Amino acid sequence: MSWSSFEDAPMIGRTLYVLLAITIISSFDVVLGGSNPSILDAPTLTQKIGTNRTIKVGLSGQKGEINSIQAAIDSVPDGNTNWVIIHVRRGVYREKVTIPEKKPYIFLRGNGKGKTAISWSHSSVDNTESATLKILAPHVVVFGLSIKNDAPTGIAFSSQNQSVAALVGADMVSFYHCAFHSTHNTLFDYKGRHYYHNCYIQGSIDFIFGRAQSVFRNCEIFVVEDKRIEIHGSITAQNRPASNEGSGFVFLGGKVYGVGQVYLGRAKGAFSRVVFVKTYISNTVVPEGWSIWRYDGGSTENLYQAEYKCYGPGAARDKRAKWAKQLTDKEVAPFLSIDFINGKDWLPAWF
Repeated sequence: MSWSSFEDAPMIGRTLYVLLAITIISSFDVVLGGSNPSILDAPTLTQKIGTNRTIKVGLSGQKGEINSIQAAIDSVPDGNTNWVIIHVRRGVYREKVTIPEKKPYIFLRGNGKGKTAISWSHSSVDNTESATLKILAPHVVVFGLSIKNDAPTGIAFSSQNQSVAALVGADMVSFYHCAFHSTHNTLFDYKGRHYYHNCYIQGSIDFIFGRAQSVFRNCEIFVVEDKRIEIHGSITAQNRPASNEGSGFVFLGGKVYGVGQVYLGRAKGAFSRVVFVKTYISNTVVPEGWSIWRYDGGSTENLYQAEYKCYGPGAARDKRAKWAKQLTDKEVAPFLSIDFINGKDWLPAWF
């Protein structure tokens, strides 16, 4: 089915198509790469990191394997300065996982986002408390892993409504071929420089939020409808505190689709900065595109909510919010590569 056919199909047909798409996406595994240079697979990342120091994690109880991801992380010495691979074999690991700030240089390697998952169920008024995975150490790489918070969607605007899948609160953290599953506040992209490569991110309201400086390369953004509220949800809620702050979310390529309707983003502060570049946008994004919902700053003068050569039925420009920007070639230039996050200085691999 083509994208145009998808947009024109009846709701039941669209829903079935979306469910099929989720199944395919969730089961996709790129642990073994091919000749395509855009596939950054686990062997490539391992080679770039340059270590054979490995801790194995598995649920089957095989000799030499630890049965808990957290136990494996705890075994890494504080102040670690050499890369260590924590190879998490297939299975669903029902646990909360934290990489504390004193344990950098960890490569958390799954067997594929459809095969290896960390899953927990927790809603809370505290985004930090609810997170299934917390990364607080710099120099962390995550590959081929699904991170899920499967807490039931709570009462809108209540303390039981925030169910974070992952909190990324350190500098120089990268994710390759990972998936983030929740509904409300899925990915807390808290602070630091981050890179997301070919990832899948699902949610309904503010499901990519924080004040980090991040590039999302060829990511799939899937919208889950939230029927409890009258307002539309939002994909992003970026909070840049000042004009001299380097933070912002940049989406290069990829696609936005799903069920229900959302904004591309809402202002989380006066200098909120989000840029979509050459992204396919389905009509799950409302014509206005951007919102200042619950932003009390008044003026929109310093908001940087922008698009460049996006396409698809949800990318139409004629009804976009008046403060939203359609960037020129010159204006978009600083956002077009991993230089936005100084990635050549710290990323193991990119394209």
